[in-house]
Amino acid sequence: MKTKAVRLHGRNDLRLETFDLPAVGDDEILAKVVCDSICMSSYKATHEADVHKRVPRDVPRNPVIIGHEFAGEILEVGRQWQHAFRAGDKFSIQPALNDPEGPAGLWSAPGYSYRYIGGDATHVLIPNEVMSNGCLLHYTGAGFYPASLAEPLSCVIGAMHANYHTTPGSYHHRMGIRDGGNMALLAGVGPMGLAAVNCAIHRTDVKPRLMVVTDIDRARLDRAALLYSPAEAARNGIELRYVHTAGMADPVDELKALAGGKGYDDVFVFAPVAAVVEQADALLAFDGCLNFFAGPSQTGFRAPFNFYNVHYASTHVVGTSGGNTDDMKEALAMMERGLDPAGLVTHIGGLDAVIDTTLNLPSIPGGKKLIYTHIHLPLTSIDEFEARGKTSPVFAELHRLCQRYRGLWNVEAEAYLLAHADAL
Repeated sequence: MKTKAVRLHGRNDLRLETFDLPAVGDDEILAKVVCDSICMSSYKATHEADVHKRVPRDVPRNPVIIGHEFAGEILEVGRQWQHAFRAGDKFSIQPALNDPEGPAGLWSAPGYSYRYIGGDATHVLIPNEVMSNGCLLHYTGAGFYPASLAEPLSCVIGAMHANYHTTPGSYHHRMGIRDGGNMALLAGVGPMGLAAVNCAIHRTDVKPRLMVVTDIDRARLDRAALLYSPAEAARNGIELRYVHTAGMADPVDELKALAGGKGYDDVFVFAPVAAVVEQADALLAFDGCLNFFAGPSQTGFRAPFNFYNVHYASTHVVGTSGGNTDDMKEALAMMERGLDPAGLVTHIGGLDAVIDTTLNLPSIPGGKKLIYTHIHLPLTSIDEFEARGKTSPVFAELHRLCQRYRGLWNVEAEAYLLAHADAL
């Protein structure tokens, strides 16, 4: 079968190409990709290419398909996996295989490391190591985009599991955020910060009592408050505060005051900015855990840390990069129970929009850019639907459908787009 895919050939060298996939082996699966969410990690891999830890050194000779937040439908199953999968199944993929035999060693992942599997493609050949490592996951919920966004949601789920707290007089750590504690999300209204807010509100087990979300952009904070309101959080037992820190004389003092002067048990940093890391450190309560979630692009990124408090106040730091397979399963289960990640999505586009979007991702405002790989469409903001609808009946209907859901992307709009894409 032929596929059309965006492949990485070298630094900043992305090409939209049509080529043949190999025949399906007994231990492989052929699948149709429906959508892929473009991640900042793809931008980093594109700019670093063969020096990136997940990209094989021989990528100029054996280009790889990019995109690792994708979902679709299984078309053909090799004999070895017919007991577990069948044609017509919807799927999501955990890209972090942790397989030392992969093309980039232990760091190998679909969307970075493989010639025939990645999210920015019409069809892919799923290799045996994806299934044998338990990383091809069933999705039984509505639509496809939630399964595509399961990977970023799993990253924040993993981050919350990775935090830990100590027990005085013991060397046994209690994993996870502090139940009923104070939690702060700094620079927390970007795509991943919103995913963390959504996740925290909808968790049924461990959750904070107070969740403070900060940013210096008033408009983004206002949008976040509309998507995930304090009233919704209160119904789930969480006091949610959105705080605009720009112009504050002393953000640390004011943020600590919201927590009764005690500081925060769990602080997540969503921007690789030294000043934000310093602020997070200063906000930690006794036994507070700082999770540096934001991935810096500079290998020498540094920020001061108060080691007096490390010694006397048991403060500590962790860093997470992605979730594991259990986190993905938890994300999919949350969405099958009704959690909708649509608040992350601000743009949609077709496969032809991938190259420019990926190369320029940091300069494109908004949240997640969702790519539907079987359509032709320039990257388009949901906010543009109304204006484009004046000359396009398809966009007029997409605007109407999104307005029914507070201006958010939704399963009905996705189904309509896929059914009427030819009219674009």
